[in-house]
Amino acid sequence: MSENTFDLTSHPHTRLNILTGEWVLVSPHRSKRPWQGKVEAPAQVQRPSYVEDCYLCPTNTRADGSKNEAYTGPVAFTNDFSALLSDTPSGDVDDDGLLVAQSQRGLCRVICFSPRHDLTLPEMEVPAIRQVVDLWVKEYEALKAVDYIKYIQIFENKGDIMGCSNPHPHGQIWASENIPMELEKETRQQKLYFEKHGKSLLSAYLDKEVKAQVRIIAENAHFVALVPFWAVWPYEAMIISRRHVQSVLQFNEDEKTGLADILQQLTIRYDNLFETSFPYSAGMHQAPVNDGSEHPEWHWHMHFYPPLLRSATVKKFMVGYEMLANPQRDITPEFAAEKLRTLPAVHYKSRQLV
Repeated sequence: MSENTFDLTSHPHTRLNILTGEWVLVSPHRSKRPWQGKVEAPAQVQRPSYVEDCYLCPTNTRADGSKNEAYTGPVAFTNDFSALLSDTPSGDVDDDGLLVAQSQRGLCRVICFSPRHDLTLPEMEVPAIRQVVDLWVKEYEALKAVDYIKYIQIFENKGDIMGCSNPHPHGQIWASENIPMELEKETRQQKLYFEKHGKSLLSAYLDKEVKAQVRIIAENAHFVALVPFWAVWPYEAMIISRRHVQSVLQFNEDEKTGLADILQQLTIRYDNLFETSFPYSAGMHQAPVNDGSEHPEWHWHMHFYPPLLRSATVKKFMVGYEMLANPQRDITPEFAAEKLRTLPAVHYKSRQLV
């Protein structure tokens, strides 16, 4: 190849995030630079299955004084310190369009994945993860029934470096009366594509990724896990449903099990990458609710944003240019996908026991 021929694998370039309309700068040549930045000692903490003072373990007292039930599977309850409250009075502030605020009602739920304090999703069996999926669906349906709720965000912050305030494996659901900014972007982009092509944006994108196979991490009959072409974080990933559906309420029984399976496949590879409990923020994106539209343009997907870069102790920091201009990455999405794809499908802790 001529030195004057543009190449995605070696030359600086920008890539378009088709879901948001935003750009990321990719600088693959920088991955060769020596690292002399911050390095931390890896945290290899072996947690017990039950902790007496954990607010989330079964039968323990929570921060608000209420007592957890003796639960044996996944369980949901209202967050004791909810970011959104259902009884917030309606109101707004507008001072010449310069000081603007608006009241926000909502509901916040906590989802404990299991009674065990030490059991994260990648170390759970598929049937147990399927129970979590079923609870997500149940909670989503109940929150959708609240007429003022316009969007329901299911997510997980895994690891203390992602701001997780309690190590007991759990996720959250925030339901709000307004549609968040990221979802407004994704709704706009998907609607523009659907109106022009009569097909969902992610169906068309997934067709290309499955054919190319260069950014695929894992797949089953119902879902594909991949590193998106426009990924910002070093080992960012996305799960996309093969079938064009708007929300978890439309998944059939096989798809619910398929979601549990692909979640296990992806998160095991994450843990195996640096043989650590891999931190990330992850969340489903699905259609708004109760806004008078069926949103045929919307296609269910789930984002994973992990911060680790070179090892269990070296993180990617969003600083400088990323904060002031636009996101930038060094290792290419194609490199990250190959790295994750070729990792063992069995959790490293299980292999150590053999």
